[in-house]
Amino acid sequence: MSQSQSSELILVGKIGASYGIKGWFKVNAYTEVPEGIFDYSPWVVNLNGQQQEVKVAEWRRHNKGLIAKFDGVDTRNDAEAWLHGEILVDANQLPDLAEDEFYWRDLKGMLVNTDKGYNLGTVSGLMETGSNDVLVVDANRNDAFGKTERLIPFIQDEVIIAVNKEENTITVDWDPGF
Repeated sequence: MSQSQSSELILVGKIGASYGIKGWFKVNAYTEVPEGIFDYSPWVVNLNGQQQEVKVAEWRRHNKGLIAKFDGVDTRNDAEAWLHGEILVDANQLPDLAEDEFYWRDLKGMLVNTDKGYNLGTVSGLMETGSNDVLVVDANRNDAFGKTERLIPFIQDEVIIAVNKEENTITVDWDPGF
């Protein structure tokens, strides 16, 4: 990634505790398939507001997790310097999706309307809860129900009726008073 090109960086994981004495650390992957995080290169690590491009030298599965080491990171102390770093990749590296698929980042900023035509607000984020994902919707200032935020479960075909990327809207079956 050249510095002259402006590109969006996407969070795909986080660096965990150091592992062993030879510069390895645990990797917490946010990718659908955990090992998929290693399909992206280079990584940009965001640590204390500073971003640095790094190359993964080696990685492997360990127990139920993943461990890795960067080029030039050869001691436990070196690895500990990366603790809690956020792993980012260039959005252009993400695979293209089918017409009816989308990334979470695509949903942010979309308008959310009920199937009865009530505007619930704009998607400001998403949360993982374990059982299902949840849309965080910032309500309009003049919301008739006095809401400032709504949490709407992202359950397709039940609550989420349609996601229209062209119109930047999400249609839901949801009570505006809830």
